[in-house]
Amino acid sequence: DRLVEYFGDTKLSDFNNASLRAASADILRDGESASPATKKRTVRTPLQAILEFGAIQGWCDRPAFAAISVQTSVTRFLLPEQATDLVEHAAPHLQPLFIFLIGTGCRLSEALDLQWKDVDLYGCRAVVWQKQGRQRHIDLPPGVVKWLYRIADTEGYVFRPAIKTRRGITFGERYHDTGRQYGGQIKNGWSGACSRAGLPGRIREWVPKGAKKAKTVFVPEFTPHDLRHTWASWHYCVHKDLLRLKSDGDWSNINTVTIYAKLMPPVYREDIIRWWGTGPAIVPEGENP
Repeated sequence: DRLVEYFGDTKLSDFNNASLRAASADILRDGESASPATKKRTVRTPLQAILEFGAIQGWCDRPAFAAISVQTSVTRFLLPEQATDLVEHAAPHLQPLFIFLIGTGCRLSEALDLQWKDVDLYGCRAVVWQKQGRQRHIDLPPGVVKWLYRIADTEGYVFRPAIKTRRGITFGERYHDTGRQYGGQIKNGWSGACSRAGLPGRIREWVPKGAKKAKTVFVPEFTPHDLRHTWASWHYCVHKDLLRLKSDGDWSNINTVTIYAKLMPPVYREDIIRWWGTGPAIVPEGENP
């Protein structure tokens, strides 16, 4: 929407590298000083897709933008003890979600779209759906099944947002549906859990527009997607099978999964098996030890 608002009725044939720089300066919060990854994701990639479509229709030439070099990001993953700390310090309604992600390797979008009608707790199997309408079956480890049984409402969506009201906590029908275009549905809950668990991060401070008092927020180094990296690292540590990891994790090529082959030291194998088998060694809120 921001691109459409900025470019208006500009002809596709008039786009060039200068258009990218001008759009970045106007649209992005940090303007020209934004990171290369942000410029590539927010401006260059969608514009290139538009121009590629236009070229197919004969409206313009194929785009020839200069490459944007993006530094390779570090693949982050949690050790079993860190995973337990994260779950223990998460809000009660987020604990089953985090355990599900660590135990299955599902993408957050797949988990938030999961409905009870696609879950077979007795058979330890669930069906998740891709954006393209393609389904895939995932196995549920015993520790995941145990925590899913603790969810009281078994109608509709499995993982639902907690909403504070004057009468206490109620639950929404589902997390906001973004069409899988962006995330952020559990941003605050994730940040709080990481902070309380002592995971690394930084404090961001700024003064909101129109306000006089500065606001601070903890920005964790880990992201919810790193739980998928965690599962993949654990998977290879336990099974030592890249082809199985590629299949179970639904990656398109074997090269993508090779990065997980050397991440998790083998000494953690038994801890991982125990974690997936029984779940994290914590007592859920409201239950006796």
